[in-house]
Amino acid sequence: MSLFKNIFGSQDEENKASKVDWRMLTTVDDLNEVVTESAGKPVLIFKHSTRCSISRMALKQFEKEFDLQDKVTPYFLDLLNHRDVSNEIASKFDVYHQSPQLIVIQDGKSIYDASHDSIDAQSLQKFV
Repeated sequence: MSLFKNIFGSQDEENKASKVDWRMLTTVDDLNEVVTESAGKPVLIFKHSTRCSISRMALKQFEKEFDLQDKVTPYFLDLLNHRDVSNEIASKFDVYHQSPQLIVIQDGKSIYDASHDSIDAQSLQKFV
């Protein structure tokens, strides 16, 4: 049983509040806010598929390691519910769609993106 909890997590873990103060990205118009904000402070976008166990593991690991709340503004995208936003991100920031995916935006441009097991909160240090 503990093997399954390690891989898939438990219901208790799912109900714990994240230490990341996520802003929800739900509309294409929200991307204009991302671009504007990125002029003053880097913005990160975490694209998450709620049906994918790999995406869930990457998200949990990222949230566990993340400690840059004061240096970067984190946005969260549920790409299954907001696929139009995900498509616009790929187009606007010239990044190939992946899931899960972490994208860092600075001065209106993507300066870093990672997907799957390459997502690492510590790697953000060099971009902020």
